[in-house]
Amino acid sequence: MRVVQVANFYGPRSGGLRTAVDRLGAEYCAAGHEVFLIIPGRTFERVELDSGVTRISLPAMLIPFTGDYRAVLPKPVRALLEELSPDAIEVSDRLTLRSLGRWGRRHGIGTVMISHERLDRLVGQILPRRVARGIADYANRQTAADYDAVVCTTAFARAEFDRIRASNVLTVPLGVDLDQFHPRHRSKQTRLRWARQDQMLLVHCGRLSVEKHAHRSIDTVGALRHSGVDARLVVVGEGPERVSLEGLANSLAIPGRVRFEGTLNHDRLLPLYREAWVLLASCRVLDNGRRDGIPNVVIEAMAMGVPCVGTRAVGLEEAIVPGETGALCAPEDAEALAAAIEPLLRDPASLDRMGARARAAVLERFDADRNFERLYALFENASSTGADLARGA
Repeated sequence: MRVVQVANFYGPRSGGLRTAVDRLGAEYCAAGHEVFLIIPGRTFERVELDSGVTRISLPAMLIPFTGDYRAVLPKPVRALLEELSPDAIEVSDRLTLRSLGRWGRRHGIGTVMISHERLDRLVGQILPRRVARGIADYANRQTAADYDAVVCTTAFARAEFDRIRASNVLTVPLGVDLDQFHPRHRSKQTRLRWARQDQMLLVHCGRLSVEKHAHRSIDTVGALRHSGVDARLVVVGEGPERVSLEGLANSLAIPGRVRFEGTLNHDRLLPLYREAWVLLASCRVLDNGRRDGIPNVVIEAMAMGVPCVGTRAVGLEEAIVPGETGALCAPEDAEALAAAIEPLLRDPASLDRMGARARAAVLERFDADRNFERLYALFENASSTGADLARGA
């Protein structure tokens, strides 16, 4: 089967979406399929990835005020799809490329939309909540009608499709590689690379943009230092807010306690996971109550046996039982996060127990191999449906 993945907002500094798309493409290749990935870029480029995926970049416009995100329009994508003649299309874009489902239906091609987050949340960043909800409901009805299946990676993402009673929606967490992210790789003996042996090493992972609220993690380190806890934070990620975040660390008189490591990728993440005491997930709940779904970095860290302390905005309550499974939820302020973290330093044994429970929680819900089998079955069904439509069945 020839599978074409299409994704906007996929760039050199994007985190969760890029990781998910690349992982799925590698799995399709491993299953014996021919896989192409179409993404936006500065210029046309065709690259063969180590996974076996052929990645094609199409010239795309730069989106203002997003740092380096680009979005390709449907017309050049449709032209390339005509050339590639896929059996199935996977689309990871709720906005610009939503119309590809209708194109696939006309051409007898199976189509699957991957919903990584909520459309009402995206639109609600620029429009009032009620207006955003109406626009999202209209667009989601069209999406559900135009695609053979809509796959939501979290129950939070699925809620807006349940609201319109869409019947072809499934929830499939993308999961992690449980062998790559395994507690056996952790090493307390190498912590001197990032912090002193007696320092609590905290890690924050994510794009440094205003909507991610990375300042919350820096404020948390300041609150811990104020209460006498010797903690150090390593920030992995890049984005337009980096300069202001570095200024925040300086203003709190903790510049030596916050280290910025740059671009988010697994080469940087894995050594930190091996040595981290706690992963900080400090996204903020927005005023109208919307929140993010659970990020990939949280699942990856927990698979490594790293406890997570985060706000309720991160979606921990949806995916796991806080406290019992290696994660703690706190209100969205630095003092509350610091208060949740501080007791862990006083009792290292409890930290180890939380790490073990974190791994067990991920084993139960986020096994990438098991979840990919469900997605693979979806693509086989979508491809068969498209073939039937092409024959006029």
